[in-house]
Amino acid sequence: MRGDRVEIVIDAGGEIRTYEVVASRNGRRVEINTGRGIVEVTEVTRSGTPVRTARFMANRILALVEYPATDTNIGQEVIDPHSSRKSR
Repeated sequence: MRGDRVEIVIDAGGEIRTYEVVASRNGRRVEINTGRGIVEVTEVTRSGTPVRTARFMANRILALVEYPATDTNIGQEVIDPHSSRKSR
C-alpha cells in the first residue's frame, strides 16, 4: 500500500547509516525477506513484480523498523452501542 516504509539502520564500519525503502505509488507494498545471513527489502507491485530491492548483511543491521501505511478512516467513525436498542 502506498505509504508503507521500512527504515534500515546499519553499522558501516565505524559509522551508522540509515536507508529507507518506500512504497512510492498506489498498489505497491514493501516486503522483507531473510535468508542465509542476508536481509532483502523489496518494493513490489500488486502482481508481485519487484521494482526496487535493497540487500544488507544481517550481522550489520542494528535496527529494521517497519512503518505500515495508515488508513485515514481508522478510528474516525464513532459507533454508539445504544443507538440500535429499542426503548421499552
